[in-house]
Amino acid sequence: MIPPFARLLLALPLSMLGARSAEAHVKWFCAYDVAGQPRGLENVLCQDFELLLGIALFWLLFGCFVERTFIGAAMTRSLDAATRQIRLNTEVMIRAVVGFFLVSIWAVGGIILTPELKTTSVVVPAIQLVAAAALVSRRTMPLTGLCIVVLFAIAVHDYGAFHLADYPIFLGVAAYLILTGLQKDLFGIAPIDVVRYATGITLMWASIEKWAYPEWSFPIFIEHPALTFGFSSEFYMRAAGMVEFVLAFALVWTPLVRRIGAIILAGMFISACFEFGKIDTIGHSAIIAVLFAIMADNRTVPDEKRHPLLAPLGMSAALAATLAVYYVGHAMIFNTAVL
Repeated sequence: MIPPFARLLLALPLSMLGARSAEAHVKWFCAYDVAGQPRGLENVLCQDFELLLGIALFWLLFGCFVERTFIGAAMTRSLDAATRQIRLNTEVMIRAVVGFFLVSIWAVGGIILTPELKTTSVVVPAIQLVAAAALVSRRTMPLTGLCIVVLFAIAVHDYGAFHLADYPIFLGVAAYLILTGLQKDLFGIAPIDVVRYATGITLMWASIEKWAYPEWSFPIFIEHPALTFGFSSEFYMRAAGMVEFVLAFALVWTPLVRRIGAIILAGMFISACFEFGKIDTIGHSAIIAVLFAIMADNRTVPDEKRHPLLAPLGMSAALAATLAVYYVGHAMIFNTAVL
């Protein structure tokens, strides 16, 4: 028998291995109610949550210290060599995958950007085709970005800003395409960094949803009970949310930490595609391409050489802020309780 504390210490790594259900977007496969009452914070911030947070901070701090050692330097050199071709062809890769995504959702029909965002508009498919066609040349890439922004705005109009808070990555991809096409930065921020920050924010927000509405995912565990590794559904969702949050935060941190975070997240998303099929593959294709771009990005700047002890402070602040924005925003929009 594994002692309880050892099981907890293994909870996050095990969740990474079994997080196919966590990375399959639950709104695409299960019933949900965005306006429904989320779990109160007194339920979310329980003892299990505190223990999982402590474990997440430990692994994050460990990674930050390793990055500054000869082991971290060797890992960086190995990553540089292994991802060279991706790095040299990042723009082409993102253009190709976004093109695949746009053509696929056009072919499926009746959706705006993701499977649960349904539409009967005849304008949306036309915008999707124009956006895909504009990717054939760097000169016309900004048009694709603008089309994605328009599709996002239509989705906000139809489904509300809170629902679309799940998907700022689309605005990040749009910004990347516009800035890359124009060969510009955003106030000194490189296009790849813009989409990297958007991806981190997207996944941090999604992790809160796993704690606020864990019951949305429970039907998946009935069909795939092995995914939980013997943990209860409640505990597994807490662990899955913590895994996603710490890896999402890693994307906005130092170079090696974010590259390792991108590798783990890409593996989780890809494994979910095998488990949940073509809808998941289409829906997550763009984020997988972005994660590959992040893992290949070997740029470093002096400002990113932060002391490892800042990592747990930064993640704790990001967690508190994201929880506050999610719960306060939900309460203001849908008149629900916070506690």
